[in-house]
Amino acid sequence: MPIDTKAVGPDGAKGSPDSSDGTSVIIRSVPSPEGQLPPGQGEVERLFRSEEDYDQPTTTRRELWSYYLYYNGDNGVGPGSYSQALFQWALTGSGWQPGTEPPEPCTAESACVVPWAGGTRSVSSVVLIANGLCFTFMTIIFVWLGSAADYGSFGRWLLLVLTVACWALQYGMMAIRQPHQWPAAMGMYVVAYIAYGATLVFYAAVFPRLARFMPHVRKAREEDLREGRITIEEYDAIESLERNHISNVSTAHSNIGYILTLALNLSVLLPLEGNNYANNLALCLTNSYWVVLGIWWFIFQQKRPGPPVPKGSNYATIGFKQIWLACREVRALPQTFLYFFAYFLLADGLNTTGTLVSIIQNNYVSFSFLQLTYLGLTQAVCSTASTFGFWYIQDYFKIRTKRMFLVTNLFSVFIPLWGMIGLWTTRIGYHNTWEFYFYNVIFGLFQAPYYAYSQTMISELMPPGYDNMFFALFGITNRASSIIGPNVIQAIIDSTQNNWMGFPFLVAICAAAMIAICFVDVEKGREDGRRFAQARRI
Repeated sequence: MPIDTKAVGPDGAKGSPDSSDGTSVIIRSVPSPEGQLPPGQGEVERLFRSEEDYDQPTTTRRELWSYYLYYNGDNGVGPGSYSQALFQWALTGSGWQPGTEPPEPCTAESACVVPWAGGTRSVSSVVLIANGLCFTFMTIIFVWLGSAADYGSFGRWLLLVLTVACWALQYGMMAIRQPHQWPAAMGMYVVAYIAYGATLVFYAAVFPRLARFMPHVRKAREEDLREGRITIEEYDAIESLERNHISNVSTAHSNIGYILTLALNLSVLLPLEGNNYANNLALCLTNSYWVVLGIWWFIFQQKRPGPPVPKGSNYATIGFKQIWLACREVRALPQTFLYFFAYFLLADGLNTTGTLVSIIQNNYVSFSFLQLTYLGLTQAVCSTASTFGFWYIQDYFKIRTKRMFLVTNLFSVFIPLWGMIGLWTTRIGYHNTWEFYFYNVIFGLFQAPYYAYSQTMISELMPPGYDNMFFALFGITNRASSIIGPNVIQAIIDSTQNNWMGFPFLVAICAAAMIAICFVDVEKGREDGRRFAQARRI
């Protein structure tokens, strides 16, 4: 086999032995005589030949903190909570009670319809359609551009463009002051939410690389592992814990940002209580908080470019080609794709449950940003405490990621189950004020860690060097699934005029997802990923 004339390291791979990122690059080398290596060293050499052919910078404290601060600002209060409430307020203000002549204004207890495509459609149905559109376009973005982010510096520029677009549209929502503006509110809400959802995926794709280049992880890999002081299994445990650490701390920062943003908004909402424009000002303040904290990531992020786009491809086509490649490799990565299937169901159930409970909650509090702020603060405090608490328990008892994830899955089933009970009684089932606080407490305690562990699970199951590609697939699984849920639920609600009829479907898919996750073998999936990456680099 010919040897590349470029620099060849002592292990037969091009570049420095310190190369340690894992981005896909073709390497030509002399086959390693693994039979002559000390026991266990063949696996070590395969790990190192999955590395890039050039050095990557060590993660710095400044870079790590700017990463945390970005997520502190990108906490979802604006695009995920306030914008939807403002959009739903405009819809309800333009709607009327069905079957009334002359049309009577909607109330918190009545059904409410708006003109739609030559007929009428319930307000809840229109909100769910808007969310379905969001997830459809997110899926297109992830398929089209997801894998492209692994090449060159495209990923960092893509995140910047998406972030600025979301900032601009959030400021644009300040112009929504009258109910008849609901079509404009819908347009801005949809595009801003698409940009927001995409920022979460491309931002999350960075943390495995940050963890991999933390000083102690790098030392364990490049010194202790190579010199035989630790085994490959011990190294995997070190890197896995660091991934969990960064994922949990960044999630906690998102919740801290949620608390601080909502507390800051009280300075506007309390003095201007009863003035509808206070809601717009609160949204402006929320967005400004993200701008101030988020800008530092783009300043302090170190350059870790991927390889150039392969010949015959470009940034516009490489995503489709690699997604097709990945889908063809189901047999090579069975555990990874089993997790994708399970997460497809789980994300659909959880995302749609959150939207449905938000619709019921918004109606119940009459779109009061002040009441939504109190509820949000409740959730955020619980989320912050639980994220640190889950991490402390996991670190202290050295519990594997999957077990922690399954604990959160139990409550992913419980939340829609509670709503389903509301079909037969009004004593419980999201019919009372205390239940919305109860929902936000449960969601905060058990669903905030869910987001952290779901990311860590895929980071442990994906082949090294294919970070953005598999996080894009992860994003597709998350968002594409949520095309189905909102459309099924909106059809049920539109035909029954009963929001609670959507919960049985959500209970079923969340339960099915949890069962599927029980069968995912993370250790086998990690080994499959290494073999997948190695086979495509040598």
